[in-house]
Amino acid sequence: MASVTFRDVRKAFGSVEVLHGVSIDIEEGQFVVLVGPSGCGKSTLLRMLAGLEHITAGEILIGDRVVNALPPKERDIAMVFQNYALYPHITVAENMGFSLKLKGVSKKEIESLVSPAAEMLGLSHLLDRYPRQLSGGQRQRVAMGRAIVRKPQVFLFDEPLSNLDAKLRVSMRTEIKNLHQRLKTTTVYVTHDQIEAMTMADKIVVMHDGIVAQVGAPLDLYDRPENLFVAGFIGSPAMNMVTGTLDANDRNIFVTGDGQRLPIAEPGNAEPGREMIYGVRPEHFQLGGDTTLRVEVVEPTGSETHVVAFLGETEVVCVFRERISAGPGDELKVTIDAGSVHLFDAREGDRLSV
Repeated sequence: MASVTFRDVRKAFGSVEVLHGVSIDIEEGQFVVLVGPSGCGKSTLLRMLAGLEHITAGEILIGDRVVNALPPKERDIAMVFQNYALYPHITVAENMGFSLKLKGVSKKEIESLVSPAAEMLGLSHLLDRYPRQLSGGQRQRVAMGRAIVRKPQVFLFDEPLSNLDAKLRVSMRTEIKNLHQRLKTTTVYVTHDQIEAMTMADKIVVMHDGIVAQVGAPLDLYDRPENLFVAGFIGSPAMNMVTGTLDANDRNIFVTGDGQRLPIAEPGNAEPGREMIYGVRPEHFQLGGDTTLRVEVVEPTGSETHVVAFLGETEVVCVFRERISAGPGDELKVTIDAGSVHLFDAREGDRLSV
C-alpha cells in the first residue's frame, strides 16, 4: 500500500476549468471517500489518479513517485468501475485472473491468487459461471476480486454501487468496508451518496464546483461543517436552515425574518445586525417546549417519526424517536437543542465560531 497526494491539481477541458487547484493528502491504508453532487469533479479527479485523464497542472503522487506522466499500467493501482467491466465470454475465474494472464503470470500462480480472493468474496462456488449467469451484486464482487488479485498499492472505486438496488447497496457497503479492514490497502472511493460516505470512510473529501469544500472524519464533518454547502450536503434528512439575525438585546436569541425567536447556547463571534443562517439538524428537535411548529406531513418509519412542518414561514424537517399522533394542520410544541445549533454567514456561507 502507498500514500496518495494531490498537489494543486487542476483540470481544464479547453477553456473550461473543472478542477481549481485541489490538494489532498491520503495516508497509507486509509479509506478515503470523494463525495459531492454530479459535476463537482470527483470522478474526474479519480480518473486523473488512475491515469485515464490528462492532468492540466499540479502533481499527483503515489507514495513518493510523481505519476503525472505514467500510463495506468505502471501506477500499481486497481480500479473497480460502476458498470463492472467484465468480459462476458469468459468465466468468473478467468475474469478475475485476466490481468495477471496479460502479465504472463503462470496458470498455477493465477489459480493460487484467484482461489483465496474468491473465498474471501464468497465466489468460490461461482468460478465456472459466466457474468450473464450472475446477479448484480455477484458481478460487482467479481470486479472487486479482479482488483484484489493484482495486489495493488491503491484501490480505486468509481461509484461501484450505483447500479444495485437499495437493500443490496447496504450489504455491499459492509462487504467493501470489511474487505478494506482485512487488506488494509489504501482506497479512494467516489460516490454522490453521502450515506455511503458517512458509513464507509475513514476520511471524507467533500467536493463542490471543482474545489474541496471540507476534509475530515465523517462525524467531524457532521458535527462541525465549515460552510453552508457541507452543512446541507452531509446528513439525511438535511440540516434545517433559517435566515435571520441575533437579537440586539440578547445574543442568545436568534430572530428569524418572520419574527420567530430561537435559542443559541453560545453565539461566539456572531454579531447582532449581521444576516446569518441558523442551522439545526432534524434530530435536535425534542417534543414539548415553547417553539410552535405547524405540521404538514407525518412520515412514520418504524424506529423514527419524520415530521415535515412549518416554523413560521420556513419548512423544516424533524426526526423524533417517539411515535406521535399529530396530523396535517396540527400544532406541535418542540424544544430546539441550543447547544447543537450552527451559525453561518448568510453572504459568504462560512461557519461562524460558536
